[in-house]
Order: sequence, then C-alpha cells, then structure tokens
Amino acid sequence: MLSGPSGVGKDAVLARFKQLGRPFRYAVTATTRPPRRGEKEGAPYHFVSPEAFAEMRESGELLEWAEVYGNFYGVPRQQVKEALEAGSDVMVKVDVQGAASIKNIAPQAVLIFVAPPSTRELETRLTRRNSETSVDLRRRMETADREMQQLPLFDYVVVNDEIEEAAARIDAIVTAEKCRANPRVVRL
Repeated sequence: MLSGPSGVGKDAVLARFKQLGRPFRYAVTATTRPPRRGEKEGAPYHFVSPEAFAEMRESGELLEWAEVYGNFYGVPRQQVKEALEAGSDVMVKVDVQGAASIKNIAPQAVLIFVAPPSTRELETRLTRRNSETSVDLRRRMETADREMQQLPLFDYVVVNDEIEEAAARIDAIVTAEKCRANPRVVRL
C-alpha cells in the first residue's frame, strides 16, 4: 500500500513506478469527487456518484472506504482479491486512515508512507495544484500533520524529494520484500 498526505505526489510517484514495468496490478480507487483537469475515468480513479458509492459500501464491495475532504474514497475489494488469488502483487493507493483499515484486514500487507521533504514543500505543492481554497489548504496541512504522526503504522517511509528517486526507492522496497527468507503472504 502506498499512502501519505494529500499533495505529497503519490499519483506522480505511482505513475513513474508503473513506467518501470514491474508485474504489478494496480487497484483503482472509487471516488465521489469530480475529476480534476487531465483526469479521466479509470485514471487515476473510478468516478462514481454518491448514490453508487453508497450502494458499493452497503453491499460490502469496498475493502475500505473513508470520507476525505467532503468526498468519499474506497478500494473495490474484488479487484484486489482476484489479483492476490492469481498470485499477483497489488499496489493500492490509500489515505492514512485507509492504510490502517487494510492493515487490520490484511496484517501482512506492506505499507509504504510517501512523505514530503518538508512541510513548506508540501504547502508549496498544494498551492501549485491550484485546486484548493485557502481554507481547504489550511485543512489539508493540519491533516498532513496528523497523518505524519501515524508513521509507526507503516513499514517504510519514502521521502518524495524527486519523483524518479522516490519511485526507485519503492522499487528497492519491493526487491527487498521479494528477498525475505520468510515472505509475507497477504490474504483477504
């Protein structure tokens, strides 16, 4: 699982990691938030109505879900389960709350926290994104502070100072995990 504060660059790091061509399956999160400029259905999210999301939640179709900044996000259970049953590695991008939920369900999952090089840099990235009001920006920064306090939940921390290097570090983590004498087996 890949997690970290809003604006840290999880999507950018994940996109670069995908370019490395490793044989991973990538879980696509469902969300009720509207697409941002350049986003389309299935990349990086499944954009669904609040009603459709509620149905998914009620029927148990979501591995985890959370309300984040007024929108709902959730990881569809079936896509992860099928990939694991096929013996594939699965990369799931979730917020810190979602990482904690999945860790309870699948304690062998590998949790990677993507951290900003500094609080100031995180604020700069969020401001550059130009999608938040000043109130939203302040709220995201307060949430980021709380999320950083959850680092003990994670197995690894990767500082995203530069996208290429962060993706390489995640690749090194994957390699290290593959070399474990007692490999982790994740089941749902």
